[in-house]
Amino acid sequence: MKFSYAWIAELVEGLQVEPAGLEKLITTRTAECEGVVETGALLADACLARVETVEPVAGTRLVKAEVETGRYGRKTVVCGAPNCRAGMTTVYAPIGVKTVQGVASDGMLASGDELGLNKDHGGILELSGEPGAALKGCAPDRVIEIDNKSLTHRPDLWGHYGMAREVAAITGGRLKDPVHPELLPQGEAGVAVAIEDPELCPRYSAVVFENVKVEPSPPWLQFRLTAAGLNPINNIVDLTNFVMAELAQPMHAFDLDRLQGRVIHVRNAQQGEQIAALNGETYALTPANLVIADAGGPIALAGVIGGDASAISESTTRIVFESANFQASSVRKTSSALRIRTDASMRFEKAQDPANTVRGLARAIELMRLVCPGAKLVGGLADAGHALPVPPPVTLRLDWLARKLGRAVPAEQVRSILESLQFGVKDAAPGVFAVTVPSWRATKDVSIPDDLVEEVGRMIGYESIEPKPPSVDAVVPPDSGERLYLRSLQALLCARGFTEVFNYSFLSDEQIERFGFVPQEHLRLINPIVAGQNRMRLSLVPGIVANLAANSKHAENFRLFEIGREIHKREGSLPDERRHVVAALYARHGDGVAGVNEIKSTLVAIAPGAQLRPAPPRVYEHPARVAEALWNGRVIGRVFELHPTFLEGRAALLDLDLAAVEAAQPTAMRYQPVQRYPASQFDLSVLCGARELAATLESRMRQFAGELVESIEYVRQYQGAPLPAGQKSVSYRLTLSAPDRTLSSDEVTAARTRLIEGMRGLGYDLRV
Repeated sequence: MKFSYAWIAELVEGLQVEPAGLEKLITTRTAECEGVVETGALLADACLARVETVEPVAGTRLVKAEVETGRYGRKTVVCGAPNCRAGMTTVYAPIGVKTVQGVASDGMLASGDELGLNKDHGGILELSGEPGAALKGCAPDRVIEIDNKSLTHRPDLWGHYGMAREVAAITGGRLKDPVHPELLPQGEAGVAVAIEDPELCPRYSAVVFENVKVEPSPPWLQFRLTAAGLNPINNIVDLTNFVMAELAQPMHAFDLDRLQGRVIHVRNAQQGEQIAALNGETYALTPANLVIADAGGPIALAGVIGGDASAISESTTRIVFESANFQASSVRKTSSALRIRTDASMRFEKAQDPANTVRGLARAIELMRLVCPGAKLVGGLADAGHALPVPPPVTLRLDWLARKLGRAVPAEQVRSILESLQFGVKDAAPGVFAVTVPSWRATKDVSIPDDLVEEVGRMIGYESIEPKPPSVDAVVPPDSGERLYLRSLQALLCARGFTEVFNYSFLSDEQIERFGFVPQEHLRLINPIVAGQNRMRLSLVPGIVANLAANSKHAENFRLFEIGREIHKREGSLPDERRHVVAALYARHGDGVAGVNEIKSTLVAIAPGAQLRPAPPRVYEHPARVAEALWNGRVIGRVFELHPTFLEGRAALLDLDLAAVEAAQPTAMRYQPVQRYPASQFDLSVLCGARELAATLESRMRQFAGELVESIEYVRQYQGAPLPAGQKSVSYRLTLSAPDRTLSSDEVTAARTRLIEGMRGLGYDLRV
């Protein structure tokens, strides 16, 4: 944003601070400034001059002009402008004598660009007036540039009047209001306004002028706009931009004779409607776009850009000035969707003050007398919309303010600061103020006591607050059982050689379908951070498999794990986030048995005593190597080998639901004393079907072994001759003991016999 120092000085009576000093004050009190730039330096001594004679300079495109300057007498000037001719009135600047192509040139005839009036450098200015007269309202100025990001929460500061209000409060000057509301016309409006959704357009105001003459703006108006970073176009458009630059209220002018009907509609666009905009582009609209329309269709994108069909032209004689207020988010969505960024949209996106619409029109009526004296108001003010609720006063406790700021501020100083910023301040109780927020700060800026702390703090100067370290004693936070468990789980897996990975929680529909899931069961993202990654994951497995595929190109053996959340839909509430751990072990070569056994060992390390039972395979699981993991009677996850079609090589995976693991945790630990007496061991081999599970055999053997059994340990299994086809021999080592004695041979024999007979009774053959 660019702010003219001269403009601010007109609005702040008694401003004595120089531009450089004011820049520093604004930086420390309001917003970060980026520098001060001088503009219009030639205007200090420039004056009107009349070209008397013109003759060409031989061999060049230059001419030698004799000009009457009035103030400086008759001068000879060499000029290269194509429009320099005898009889015209232009601007002369005394810059000294220079020799050009052998001709002494005393001074220069200036273009609008050279004087800082506009960007036109194609020729010298053509004006009217007597030689020697100064350009009215034009004098050298200094422009203060402010970082836009510093103003994003302050819609009132996107105009000179708002910045002047800040400057007046900072310097103690008196703020002068340039608006005269009494100029607003009374009676029946010249046009009617119909608002479809007051939430999207809280207020729309308009007035009508006739007998309008469209022509270039006077130099003072062009100079002001150029200093503010805006391009002069013509007197009507420049007037609307002047109001925007002064009051932060965007305005627009329609050619009344190019409108269809006398009713202006503020509505959502209809599907399939289009608008040819002032930038030369045509945009296809949707119902998400708010438009200004007449009986024939859209004539402007609300808060963004006007339409070409109703634009002001040299033939315009009747105009409608609109001054409206639009919902900030609606303007932002339209601007972003159509990729249009304008000075108006940037202001509306910050949530402008609805009360400013009629102020903007009052200012425009006054300016029309200066830039188009023959124009005449027709009818009264059109003003549609609904009143926004008045925010309640904010309670400000002065003792709390002192604690927040870190220093005490006298009550009268607090009152003076807030009132200088035009807040209303009343005594609610001893040491308590009830602060009324002005409308231009109530949109999305000041609403809670903390906001008022900032107002007081910045105005007294943060440098006046002595920096002190916080006096609150550091307290060790309470232990978090979940955090401690996750850290121990990470440590356990890392100790077993696994490397932790972190994946995004987003999947594409193709990834979801590849793993046999249904995309519609996954939460869909409205604005995915990556094209195609538009679903929230229901499993960590796809991400881990992608990690395996990427790393398998560079290593033959590795281990990975991830602790993350699955995102599950939940009707009528926020999603259910279920924490899982997935560990994976990859080997390029081998039959995969070792990997599955290692993953099972990892399961037992996490959940001691966990068991496996067969489970129906999923799309991504090996059909013969998949099992559910059970711990203390609860299903806590799955152990499986990845289906061979998903990856070259072998990968064994463990997927645990950590909430189920927590629920299955034993509530009490029972410890047994170290065995004091010798134990007895013997081996048994059970002949069974090739698909018989070792865990099933173990549980049945434990059933018959009785209370003397200390452990049953799997040793090995064998298939092949001389065993029949489809049979295998599974060997176990049984350990028997008693806590109070050494077992006799008879006790051991009896237990062994009971076990053998029990297993044979179930149809098993034993090799003893």
